[in-house]
Amino acid sequence: MTVETKLPYDQDYITRFSQDNNEPDWMRDLRLQAIDQADSLEMPQPDKTNITKWNFNRFKLDAAKGEKIASLDKLPEDIQDFLDQEKTQQNLLIQRNHTVAYASLSQELADKGVIFTDIFTALNEHEDLVKRYYMKDAVSVDEHRLTALHAALMNGGAFVYVPKNVQLEEPLQVIFWQEDPEAAMFNHVLVVADDNSSLTYVENYFSQNREQETVANIVTEVIANNNAHISFGGVDNFAEGTTTYINRRGVTYRDARIEWALGQMNEGNTVSENVTHLIGENSWSNAKTVTVGRGNQSQNFTSQIVHFGKFTEGHILQHGVMKGKARSIFNGVGKIEHGASKSNAEQESRVLMLSKDARGDANPILLIDEDDVEAGHAASVGRVDPVQLYYLMSRGISRHEAERLVIHGFLEPVVGQLPIESVKTQLRQVIERKVY
Repeated sequence: MTVETKLPYDQDYITRFSQDNNEPDWMRDLRLQAIDQADSLEMPQPDKTNITKWNFNRFKLDAAKGEKIASLDKLPEDIQDFLDQEKTQQNLLIQRNHTVAYASLSQELADKGVIFTDIFTALNEHEDLVKRYYMKDAVSVDEHRLTALHAALMNGGAFVYVPKNVQLEEPLQVIFWQEDPEAAMFNHVLVVADDNSSLTYVENYFSQNREQETVANIVTEVIANNNAHISFGGVDNFAEGTTTYINRRGVTYRDARIEWALGQMNEGNTVSENVTHLIGENSWSNAKTVTVGRGNQSQNFTSQIVHFGKFTEGHILQHGVMKGKARSIFNGVGKIEHGASKSNAEQESRVLMLSKDARGDANPILLIDEDDVEAGHAASVGRVDPVQLYYLMSRGISRHEAERLVIHGFLEPVVGQLPIESVKTQLRQVIERKVY
Protein backbone atom coordinates (compact mmCIF):
# COMPACT_ATOMS: atom_id res chain seq x y z
CA MET A 1 0.00 0.00 0.00
CA THR A 2 1.36 3.40 -1.01
CA VAL A 3 1.26 6.18 1.58
CA GLU A 4 1.06 9.72 0.26
CA THR A 5 4.01 11.80 1.38
CA LYS A 6 3.87 15.52 0.77
CA LEU A 7 7.05 17.30 1.70
CA PRO A 8 7.84 21.02 1.46
CA TYR A 9 11.42 20.05 0.59
CA ASP A 10 12.27 19.82 -3.09
CA GLN A 11 15.43 19.63 -5.21
CA ASP A 12 16.07 23.37 -4.89
CA TYR A 13 15.97 23.14 -1.11
CA ILE A 14 18.26 20.10 -1.09
CA THR A 15 20.73 21.77 -3.46
CA ARG A 16 20.90 24.87 -1.25
CA PHE A 17 21.26 22.77 1.89
CA SER A 18 24.11 20.79 0.36
CA GLN A 19 25.86 23.96 -0.81
CA ASP A 20 25.47 25.62 2.58
CA ASN A 21 27.24 22.66 4.16
CA ASN A 22 29.97 22.66 1.52
CA GLU A 23 29.26 19.03 0.62
CA PRO A 24 31.12 17.27 -2.20
CA ASP A 25 29.32 16.84 -5.51
CA TRP A 26 28.70 13.13 -5.03
CA MET A 27 26.77 13.75 -1.81
CA ARG A 28 24.62 16.43 -3.41
CA ASP A 29 23.90 14.09 -6.35
CA LEU A 30 23.03 11.24 -3.98
CA ARG A 31 20.57 13.50 -2.16
CA LEU A 32 18.91 14.62 -5.40
CA GLN A 33 18.60 11.08 -6.71
CA ALA A 34 17.13 9.97 -3.39
CA ILE A 35 14.42 12.65 -3.31
CA ASP A 36 13.43 11.64 -6.85
CA GLN A 37 13.15 7.99 -5.79
CA ALA A 38 11.20 8.66 -2.60
CA ASP A 39 7.90 9.31 -4.37
CA SER A 40 7.94 5.99 -6.21
CA LEU A 41 9.13 3.78 -3.34
CA GLU A 42 6.81 1.99 -0.94
CA MET A 43 6.86 2.54 2.80
CA PRO A 44 8.43 -0.28 4.81
CA GLN A 45 5.94 -2.90 5.93
CA PRO A 46 6.94 -4.12 9.38
CA ASP A 47 5.34 -7.42 10.32
CA LYS A 48 1.99 -7.12 12.14
CA THR A 49 2.28 -3.35 12.57
CA ASN A 50 0.26 -0.89 10.50
CA ILE A 51 2.27 2.32 10.13
CA THR A 52 0.18 3.91 7.36
CA LYS A 53 -1.30 6.49 9.75
CA TRP A 54 1.90 7.24 11.62
CA ASN A 55 3.40 10.70 11.27
CA PHE A 56 6.39 10.51 8.95
CA ASN A 57 5.78 13.74 7.02
CA ARG A 58 4.77 16.47 9.50
CA PHE A 59 8.01 18.03 10.64
CA LYS A 60 10.41 20.88 10.04
CA LEU A 61 14.00 20.42 8.98
CA ASP A 62 15.34 23.83 9.88
CA ALA A 63 16.17 24.50 13.51
CA ALA A 64 18.03 27.24 15.31
CA LYS A 65 21.68 26.38 15.73
CA GLY A 66 22.32 24.81 19.09
CA GLU A 67 24.54 26.94 21.28
CA LYS A 68 28.04 25.73 22.05
CA ILE A 69 28.51 24.13 25.44
CA ALA A 70 31.36 25.77 27.30
CA SER A 71 31.07 23.49 30.31
CA LEU A 72 29.36 20.14 30.67
CA ASP A 73 28.06 21.34 34.04
CA LYS A 74 25.67 23.60 32.11
CA LEU A 75 23.89 20.66 30.48
CA PRO A 76 20.38 19.70 31.63
CA GLU A 77 20.45 17.16 34.43
CA ASP A 78 18.82 14.47 32.27
CA ILE A 79 21.72 14.69 29.82
CA GLN A 80 24.39 14.96 32.50
CA ASP A 81 23.18 11.59 33.74
CA PHE A 82 24.65 10.03 30.59
CA LEU A 83 28.12 11.26 31.50
CA ASP A 84 30.62 9.66 33.83
CA GLN A 85 31.26 12.46 36.30
CA GLU A 86 34.26 10.68 37.81
CA LYS A 87 36.24 10.78 34.57
CA THR A 88 37.55 13.56 32.37
CA GLN A 89 35.11 13.86 29.49
CA GLN A 90 37.32 13.09 26.53
CA ASN A 91 36.21 11.32 23.37
CA LEU A 92 32.75 12.89 23.58
CA LEU A 93 30.58 14.50 20.91
CA ILE A 94 27.31 16.32 21.65
CA GLN A 95 24.97 17.32 18.82
CA ARG A 96 22.40 19.93 19.85
CA ASN A 97 19.59 19.98 17.29
CA HIS A 98 21.70 19.72 14.12
CA THR A 99 24.78 21.51 15.42
CA VAL A 100 27.89 20.26 17.16
CA ALA A 101 27.78 21.85 20.61
CA TYR A 102 30.70 19.98 22.16
CA ALA A 103 33.50 17.88 20.70
CA SER A 104 36.49 16.28 22.36
CA LEU A 105 39.02 13.69 21.17
CA SER A 106 42.13 12.86 23.16
CA GLN A 107 45.44 13.78 21.58
CA GLU A 108 46.60 10.19 21.97
CA LEU A 109 43.80 8.89 19.74
CA ALA A 110 44.22 11.72 17.25
CA ASP A 111 47.92 10.86 16.96
CA LYS A 112 46.96 7.27 16.16
CA GLY A 113 44.79 8.43 13.26
CA VAL A 114 41.42 7.90 14.93
CA ILE A 115 38.66 10.03 13.39
CA PHE A 116 35.74 10.97 15.64
CA THR A 117 33.71 13.88 14.36
CA ASP A 118 30.34 15.00 13.05
CA ILE A 119 29.20 13.81 9.63
CA PHE A 120 29.54 17.22 7.88
CA THR A 121 33.09 17.76 9.07
CA ALA A 122 33.89 14.23 7.91
CA LEU A 123 32.48 14.96 4.44
CA ASN A 124 34.76 17.99 4.18
CA GLU A 125 37.93 16.62 5.76
CA HIS A 126 37.71 12.87 5.10
CA GLU A 127 35.66 12.71 1.93
CA ASP A 128 37.27 9.58 0.44
CA LEU A 129 36.68 7.51 3.57
CA VAL A 130 33.06 8.58 3.92
CA LYS A 131 32.36 8.01 0.24
CA ARG A 132 33.85 4.52 0.44
CA TYR A 133 31.27 3.35 3.00
CA TYR A 134 28.30 5.75 3.04
CA MET A 135 25.07 3.83 2.22
CA LYS A 136 26.87 1.12 0.28
CA ASP A 137 27.75 -2.01 2.25
CA ALA A 138 25.09 -1.81 4.96
CA VAL A 139 22.06 0.32 3.95
CA SER A 140 20.87 1.15 0.43
CA VAL A 141 19.15 4.37 -0.57
CA ASP A 142 16.38 2.60 -2.46
CA GLU A 143 15.30 0.01 0.12
CA HIS A 144 12.04 1.88 0.76
CA ARG A 145 10.67 5.38 1.11
CA LEU A 146 12.12 6.07 4.54
CA THR A 147 15.69 5.18 3.54
CA ALA A 148 15.34 7.39 0.46
CA LEU A 149 14.01 10.29 2.53
CA HIS A 150 16.83 9.76 4.98
CA ALA A 151 19.43 9.95 2.20
CA ALA A 152 17.82 13.08 0.77
CA LEU A 153 17.28 14.98 4.03
CA MET A 154 20.18 13.85 6.24
CA ASN A 155 20.88 16.75 8.58
CA GLY A 156 23.23 15.44 11.26
CA GLY A 157 25.17 12.51 12.60
CA ALA A 158 28.65 11.24 13.35
CA PHE A 159 31.61 9.55 11.66
CA VAL A 160 34.04 7.20 13.42
CA TYR A 161 37.08 5.59 11.84
CA VAL A 162 39.70 3.50 13.65
CA PRO A 163 42.79 2.70 11.53
CA LYS A 164 44.40 -0.69 11.12
CA ASN A 165 45.93 -2.31 14.20
CA VAL A 166 44.62 0.37 16.61
CA GLN A 167 42.80 -0.80 19.73
CA LEU A 168 40.82 1.75 21.72
CA GLU A 169 40.70 1.19 25.48
CA GLU A 170 38.29 4.04 26.29
CA PRO A 171 34.83 4.30 24.71
CA LEU A 172 33.69 6.95 22.23
CA GLN A 173 30.36 8.53 23.15
CA VAL A 174 27.89 10.66 21.19
CA ILE A 175 24.83 12.39 22.64
CA PHE A 176 22.20 13.49 20.12
CA TRP A 177 20.03 16.11 21.82
CA GLN A 178 16.78 17.03 20.05
CA GLU A 179 16.29 20.35 21.83
CA ASP A 180 13.91 22.01 19.34
CA PRO A 181 10.57 20.20 19.94
CA GLU A 182 9.53 20.44 16.28
CA ALA A 183 12.82 19.85 14.48
CA ALA A 184 13.17 16.53 12.69
CA MET A 185 16.30 14.47 13.14
CA PHE A 186 17.64 12.71 10.04
CA ASN A 187 20.82 11.42 11.63
CA HIS A 188 23.41 9.29 9.87
CA VAL A 189 26.07 7.51 11.92
CA LEU A 190 28.93 5.68 10.23
CA VAL A 191 31.30 3.59 12.36
CA VAL A 192 34.23 1.86 10.64
CA ALA A 193 36.87 -0.35 12.26
CA ASP A 194 39.72 -1.20 9.89
CA ASP A 195 41.64 -4.50 9.95
CA ASN A 196 42.74 -5.76 13.38
CA SER A 197 41.30 -2.74 15.21
CA SER A 198 38.81 -2.48 18.04
CA LEU A 199 36.57 0.14 19.63
CA THR A 200 33.60 0.72 21.90
CA TYR A 201 31.02 3.24 20.69
CA VAL A 202 27.92 4.44 22.58
CA GLU A 203 25.19 6.75 21.30
CA ASN A 204 22.36 8.36 23.26
CA TYR A 205 19.24 9.97 21.78
CA PHE A 206 17.25 12.38 23.92
CA SER A 207 14.22 14.65 23.41
CA GLN A 208 11.43 16.20 25.47
CA ASN A 209 8.74 16.98 22.86
CA ARG A 210 5.75 15.44 24.56
CA GLU A 211 3.08 17.32 22.58
CA GLN A 212 4.74 18.75 19.48
CA GLU A 213 4.93 16.29 16.60
CA THR A 214 8.10 15.54 14.73
CA VAL A 215 10.10 12.69 13.19
CA ALA A 216 13.37 10.89 13.86
CA ASN A 217 14.69 8.98 10.84
CA ILE A 218 17.96 7.41 11.96
CA VAL A 219 20.39 5.25 9.98
CA THR A 220 23.51 3.78 11.57
CA GLU A 221 26.06 1.76 9.59
CA VAL A 222 28.68 -0.28 11.44
CA ILE A 223 31.49 -1.86 9.43
CA ALA A 224 33.92 -4.32 11.03
CA ASN A 225 36.72 -5.18 8.63
CA ASN A 226 38.93 -8.28 8.91
CA ASN A 227 39.58 -9.28 12.52
CA ALA A 228 38.07 -6.04 13.84
CA HIS A 229 35.96 -5.89 16.99
CA ILE A 230 33.20 -3.32 17.58
CA SER A 231 31.18 -3.04 20.77
CA PHE A 232 28.15 -0.85 20.06
CA GLY A 233 25.88 0.48 22.81
CA GLY A 234 22.84 2.68 22.35
CA VAL A 235 20.06 4.18 24.45
CA ASP A 236 17.12 5.71 22.56
CA ASN A 237 14.94 8.02 24.63
CA PHE A 238 12.74 10.06 22.28
CA ALA A 239 9.65 11.64 23.84
CA GLU A 240 6.12 10.69 22.81
CA GLY A 241 5.81 13.45 20.20
CA THR A 242 8.50 11.86 18.03
CA THR A 243 7.62 9.14 15.55
CA THR A 244 10.82 7.13 15.27
CA TYR A 245 12.34 4.99 12.54
CA ILE A 246 15.75 3.56 13.44
CA ASN A 247 17.77 1.37 11.09
CA ARG A 248 21.00 0.03 12.58
CA ARG A 249 23.00 -2.21 10.26
CA GLY A 250 26.24 -4.06 10.77
CA VAL A 251 28.61 -5.82 8.36
CA THR A 252 31.36 -8.19 9.53
CA TYR A 253 34.22 -9.45 7.40
CA ARG A 254 36.64 -12.33 8.11
CA ASP A 255 37.10 -13.05 11.85
CA ALA A 256 35.31 -9.80 12.77
CA ARG A 257 32.88 -9.24 15.64
CA ILE A 258 30.05 -6.81 16.33
CA GLU A 259 28.36 -6.74 19.73
CA TRP A 260 25.13 -4.78 20.08
CA ALA A 261 23.62 -3.67 23.42
CA LEU A 262 20.56 -1.50 22.80
CA GLY A 263 18.11 0.10 25.23
CA GLN A 264 15.07 1.28 23.30
CA MET A 265 13.08 3.49 25.66
CA ASN A 266 11.16 5.74 23.25
CA GLU A 267 7.76 7.02 24.35
CA GLY A 268 6.26 7.41 20.86
CA ASN A 269 5.52 5.04 18.01
CA THR A 270 8.68 3.29 16.92
CA VAL A 271 9.96 1.02 14.17
CA SER A 272 13.43 -0.31 14.87
CA GLU A 273 15.57 -2.61 12.74
CA ASN A 274 18.87 -4.06 13.91
CA VAL A 275 20.39 -6.22 11.16
CA THR A 276 23.88 -7.70 10.92
CA HIS A 277 25.35 -9.36 7.83
CA LEU A 278 28.06 -11.89 8.66
CA ILE A 279 29.96 -11.76 5.40
CA GLY A 280 33.37 -13.15 6.28
CA GLU A 281 34.26 -16.61 7.52
CA ASN A 282 34.40 -17.06 11.28
CA SER A 283 32.73 -13.72 11.94
CA TRP A 284 30.40 -13.25 14.87
CA SER A 285 27.61 -11.03 16.20
CA ASN A 286 25.70 -10.83 19.45
CA ALA A 287 22.60 -8.59 19.44
CA LYS A 288 20.97 -7.75 22.78
CA THR A 289 17.95 -5.46 23.01
CA VAL A 290 15.80 -4.30 25.90
CA THR A 291 12.66 -2.17 25.72
CA VAL A 292 9.83 -0.90 27.90
CA GLY A 293 6.50 0.11 26.36
CA ARG A 294 3.74 2.06 28.07
CA GLY A 295 0.69 4.23 27.39
CA ASN A 296 -0.81 3.79 23.92
CA GLN A 297 2.40 3.53 21.99
CA SER A 298 2.93 0.97 19.24
CA GLN A 299 6.38 -0.47 18.57
CA ASN A 300 7.93 -2.93 16.17
CA PHE A 301 11.41 -4.33 16.81
CA THR A 302 13.31 -6.59 14.43
CA SER A 303 16.66 -8.12 15.28
CA GLN A 304 18.13 -10.07 12.38
CA ILE A 305 21.46 -11.76 11.76
CA VAL A 306 22.17 -13.07 8.26
CA HIS A 307 24.93 -15.64 7.78
CA PHE A 308 26.84 -15.55 4.50
CA GLY A 309 30.27 -16.79 5.57
CA LYS A 310 31.20 -20.23 6.84
CA PHE A 311 31.72 -20.85 10.57
CA THR A 312 29.73 -17.72 11.50
CA GLU A 313 27.99 -17.23 14.85
CA GLY A 314 24.87 -15.15 15.48
CA HIS A 315 23.08 -14.73 18.82
CA ILE A 316 19.95 -12.62 19.40
CA LEU A 317 18.48 -11.78 22.81
CA GLN A 318 15.40 -9.53 23.14
CA HIS A 319 13.66 -8.68 26.42
CA GLY A 320 10.64 -6.38 26.61
CA VAL A 321 8.26 -5.15 29.31
CA MET A 322 4.80 -3.86 28.35
CA LYS A 323 2.34 -1.90 30.49
CA GLY A 324 -0.79 0.21 29.96
CA LYS A 325 -2.12 -0.33 26.44
CA ALA A 326 1.26 -0.56 24.79
CA ARG A 327 1.59 -2.90 21.82
CA SER A 328 4.91 -4.29 20.68
CA ILE A 329 6.10 -6.82 18.13
CA PHE A 330 9.45 -8.53 18.63
CA ASN A 331 10.83 -10.28 15.57
CA GLY A 332 14.01 -12.31 15.93
CA VAL A 333 15.32 -13.57 12.59
CA GLY A 334 18.26 -15.90 12.10
CA LYS A 335 18.98 -16.52 8.41
CA ILE A 336 21.65 -18.90 7.15
CA GLU A 337 22.31 -18.52 3.44
CA HIS A 338 23.33 -21.38 1.16
CA GLY A 339 27.07 -21.88 1.49
CA ALA A 340 27.31 -20.69 5.10
CA SER A 341 28.11 -24.16 6.39
CA LYS A 342 29.17 -24.82 10.00
CA SER A 343 27.28 -21.70 11.08
CA ASN A 344 25.20 -21.29 14.23
CA ALA A 345 22.09 -19.11 14.64
CA GLU A 346 20.57 -18.79 18.10
CA GLN A 347 17.89 -16.46 19.41
CA GLU A 348 15.71 -15.81 22.45
CA SER A 349 12.79 -13.36 22.83
CA ARG A 350 11.00 -12.77 26.13
CA VAL A 351 8.12 -10.38 26.75
CA LEU A 352 6.71 -9.54 30.19
CA MET A 353 3.28 -7.88 30.39
CA LEU A 354 2.31 -5.85 33.45
CA SER A 355 -1.32 -5.02 32.60
CA LYS A 356 -4.30 -6.80 31.06
CA ASP A 357 -4.48 -4.38 28.11
CA ALA A 358 -0.81 -4.60 27.15
CA ARG A 359 0.11 -6.70 24.12
CA GLY A 360 3.40 -8.30 23.27
CA ASP A 361 4.16 -10.62 20.38
CA ALA A 362 7.43 -12.54 20.18
CA ASN A 363 8.15 -14.09 16.79
CA PRO A 364 11.21 -16.34 16.52
CA ILE A 365 12.08 -16.98 12.87
CA LEU A 366 14.75 -19.29 11.47
CA LEU A 367 15.40 -19.30 7.71
CA ILE A 368 17.88 -22.04 6.86
CA ASP A 369 19.21 -22.63 3.34
CA GLU A 370 22.18 -24.81 4.32
CA ASP A 371 22.31 -28.35 5.77
CA ASP A 372 25.47 -28.45 7.87
CA VAL A 373 24.52 -25.85 10.49
CA GLU A 374 23.16 -25.39 14.01
CA ALA A 375 20.18 -23.26 14.93
CA GLY A 376 17.78 -22.79 17.80
CA HIS A 377 15.22 -20.41 19.23
CA ALA A 378 13.14 -19.71 22.32
CA ALA A 379 10.26 -17.31 22.91
CA SER A 380 7.85 -16.54 25.72
CA VAL A 381 5.13 -14.00 26.45
CA GLY A 382 3.57 -13.82 29.90
CA ARG A 383 2.99 -11.99 33.12
CA VAL A 384 5.09 -11.68 36.25
CA ASP A 385 5.62 -15.14 37.72
CA PRO A 386 3.50 -15.41 40.90
CA VAL A 387 5.94 -17.98 42.29
CA GLN A 388 8.77 -15.46 42.09
CA LEU A 389 6.59 -12.82 43.76
CA TYR A 390 5.56 -15.23 46.51
CA TYR A 391 9.16 -16.19 47.20
CA LEU A 392 10.26 -12.55 47.52
CA MET A 393 7.22 -11.50 49.57
CA SER A 394 7.77 -14.42 51.92
CA ARG A 395 11.08 -12.72 52.80
CA GLY A 396 9.28 -9.59 53.96
CA ILE A 397 9.48 -7.64 50.67
CA SER A 398 6.39 -5.68 49.64
CA ARG A 399 4.56 -6.68 46.47
CA HIS A 400 5.50 -3.41 44.77
CA GLU A 401 9.19 -3.88 45.56
CA ALA A 402 9.01 -7.55 44.59
CA GLU A 403 7.61 -6.68 41.15
CA ARG A 404 10.32 -4.06 40.76
CA LEU A 405 13.06 -6.57 41.52
CA VAL A 406 11.60 -9.14 39.12
CA ILE A 407 11.39 -6.59 36.29
CA HIS A 408 14.93 -5.30 36.76
CA GLY A 409 16.20 -8.88 36.92
CA PHE A 410 14.29 -9.67 33.73
CA LEU A 411 15.95 -6.80 31.85
CA GLU A 412 19.41 -7.01 33.38
CA PRO A 413 20.91 -9.48 30.82
CA VAL A 414 20.85 -6.62 28.30
CA VAL A 415 21.24 -3.61 30.58
CA GLY A 416 24.35 -5.08 32.16
CA GLN A 417 26.09 -5.30 28.78
CA LEU A 418 26.19 -1.55 28.13
CA PRO A 419 29.87 -0.54 28.10
CA ILE A 420 29.69 2.81 29.95
CA GLU A 421 28.72 2.70 33.62
CA SER A 422 26.98 6.09 33.62
CA VAL A 423 24.88 5.15 30.58
CA LYS A 424 24.01 1.83 32.20
CA THR A 425 22.88 3.69 35.33
CA GLN A 426 20.84 6.14 33.25
CA LEU A 427 19.11 3.30 31.41
CA ARG A 428 18.14 1.74 34.73
CA GLN A 429 16.69 5.11 35.81
CA VAL A 430 14.68 5.37 32.58
CA ILE A 431 13.37 1.85 33.09
CA GLU A 432 12.37 2.78 36.65
CA ARG A 433 10.41 5.81 35.42
CA LYS A 434 8.68 3.93 32.60
CA VAL A 435 7.67 0.93 34.67
CA TYR A 436 6.46 2.89 37.67
